[in-house]
Amino acid sequence: MSMKLHPVGIIGSGKYVPERILTNKDLEQMVETNDEWIVTRTGMRERRIAAPEQATSDLAYEASLKALAAAGLAAEDLDLIVVATITPDMFFPSTACLLQDKLGAKRAAAFDLSAACSGFIYGLATASNMIATGMYKHVLVVGAECLSRITDYTDRNTCILFGDGAGAVVLGQVPEGRGFRSFELGADGSGGELLRIQGGGSRKPSSPDTIGGKDHFIYMAGNEVYKFAVRIMGNAAEEALRKAGMDKKDVDLLIPHQANIRIIQSAMNRLDLPQEKCMINLDKYGNVSAASIPIALAEAVEQDRVNEGDCIVLVGFGGGLTWGASVLVW
Repeated sequence: MSMKLHPVGIIGSGKYVPERILTNKDLEQMVETNDEWIVTRTGMRERRIAAPEQATSDLAYEASLKALAAAGLAAEDLDLIVVATITPDMFFPSTACLLQDKLGAKRAAAFDLSAACSGFIYGLATASNMIATGMYKHVLVVGAECLSRITDYTDRNTCILFGDGAGAVVLGQVPEGRGFRSFELGADGSGGELLRIQGGGSRKPSSPDTIGGKDHFIYMAGNEVYKFAVRIMGNAAEEALRKAGMDKKDVDLLIPHQANIRIIQSAMNRLDLPQEKCMINLDKYGNVSAASIPIALAEAVEQDRVNEGDCIVLVGFGGGLTWGASVLVW
């Protein structure tokens, strides 16, 4: 006898970005670059930077409060907390456990998920299946990052890209015909060397040599990652639509990972979407890794760009290499 699966969707969303703004003009004083070059190649103008006393769990906490309020739930109503991040407060306990304590979500299980910039979609896929099968009723999924802590501000190729912030959603059962219709997840570990932090783990434990060699900062082979991203964003979005039994003409809003304006434009072209059907905010926040998509989603909701019955495509890529896409009927 087959199990009846419950339809699962997003019932509340929220975002938080730190107050400090790092502009392209600021970066001109730090490395050899200029505003025009950054805007032309990335589309970025500003990014947010966490205060010295703020860690990833603090950003996640603020976004989670807003998502819970939007869902009309208390922290005690949560059954599970999933935090997607590559910048946890510490190796362990997990940022999700720290967040659980801050929220007072005493009933909730909690764990972190690491899939780099694809992490939020991986988290959605994991959580939605737990609700669909009846294992849990309400799950908080958070993408949160303090990328400024792992960015080398003497490297002009990477320091212009990254910012800090958090986005959160509460998942729960929704009416028939609504919610997640499909997920497309993938990975290619042979490309792991293209985007990485190699210091601090069991392969290269922290030492004076790893610190001196800047092994604790983000390394990215920009051209290779760009070529991968242009290909995989369109592929993943189209495959998610195929699995959902839908077509690109059905898409009302595309919410992509905010890594580079040219990568986003390539995905829009692949799906034949005009700019008004794509959520773009990387000019304000830069690349916030796992937080990019949930921040953009929460902002789209705030701006009334999401209406009941809309077909929304979420799509991203990241280190691993990883990718993920989902089709959601709001």
